[in-house]
Amino acid sequence: MATQDDALHRRLGLSDSVVIGLGSMVGAGIFAALAPAAAAAGSWLLLALGVAGVVAYCNATSSARLAALYPVSGGTYVYGRERLGPFWGYLAGWGFVVGKTASCAAMALTVGAYAWPEHARVVAVAAVAVITAINYVGVRKSALATRLIVAAVLVVLATVVAVCLFGEHGGAARADGEIGVRGVLEAAGLLFFAFAGYARIATLGEEVRDPRRTIPRAIGIALGLALAVYALVAMAVLLVLGSKGLAAYADPLARAVDAAGVPALAPVVRVGAVVAAAGSLLALVLGVSRTTLAMARDRQLPGVLAAVHPRYGVPHRAELAVGAVVAVVAVSFDIRAAIGFSSFAVLVYYLIANVSAATLTAAENRPPRAVPVVGAIGCAVVGLSLPTSSVLTGAAVLAAGAGVYAIRRFARR
Repeated sequence: MATQDDALHRRLGLSDSVVIGLGSMVGAGIFAALAPAAAAAGSWLLLALGVAGVVAYCNATSSARLAALYPVSGGTYVYGRERLGPFWGYLAGWGFVVGKTASCAAMALTVGAYAWPEHARVVAVAAVAVITAINYVGVRKSALATRLIVAAVLVVLATVVAVCLFGEHGGAARADGEIGVRGVLEAAGLLFFAFAGYARIATLGEEVRDPRRTIPRAIGIALGLALAVYALVAMAVLLVLGSKGLAAYADPLARAVDAAGVPALAPVVRVGAVVAAAGSLLALVLGVSRTTLAMARDRQLPGVLAAVHPRYGVPHRAELAVGAVVAVVAVSFDIRAAIGFSSFAVLVYYLIANVSAATLTAAENRPPRAVPVVGAIGCAVVGLSLPTSSVLTGAAVLAAGAGVYAIRRFARR
């Protein structure tokens, strides 16, 4: 439990919470995840987006009910511990920390790829340093920065949609070959990478005012807005490039604007991608550091990480540690590998969240019975449909975390 000295301050209202969640979802995912998802799903990309949206809705609903009941930092780490037992809470927290650390690295690499491709990794490390510094000086400053970033990204995405809808469509090409159910599910898993931002709201439960009311509303609003934006952008880009063209490029939104007959706007889209990735990185580091704080308080991670800065009111040591690890991952792996691994680990995290929500009673404001069931099954099926390398790597890292837990438990006995 948090003491008076290490408790966080409740400074965030509904609008700040929505912006933090929206900033995590409507970020670099729309610039980075569409291409690999199109390669997997082909012309069924919109169906895959719908599957990802359904799973995300179930996860969001389960998370919202749990977050309102347990309004402290930690997200499913806390929910799993309280509803299922210490091990499941630990496994959820471990999956979140390692999965979202990979997400942070992917966002940093996206900044580098769009800003200065020849030195992408150097730029990625610099971006991590800047974002860590912003988060260090206070969560309200982070929320303000995220609000500005979200506004800029939405303007860029609206421009892309308008240009694609009213521009040239003659170059659109469909992907070759048959796309099966596995391809659609794999694409859904890759797209889920960009939907998981609502978890940032739940992990900020200790810093939100009136959490029982604010958290469920903020999660629902942020998820609905993100799904609408993703659907509009995907339809517009498919109209110009087709599924084959979309899958062929690492920078499909900039290519779409060029192919639609307005190449002068391509640099603007690239700037928007950098801003979007920075926004996602900002909110992701914010969430991972809060889960790290919660686990450190319970001595599941080194207790030194549980400190809260006396002036800024943030878990400063956790944020510095997360930033350092993200920088190392960014110089060691590529974007696609980071996305696949992150999606698998985070789907396990939400699998535990849905099972935890299924244990709620009517007095605890449980969700409709079908929601956690569909969410849990969806997480399992979509997660196992990801590329084999992602599944095997993710399973190995989770197993390693479980092994550490078992060793520590044995040592205590």
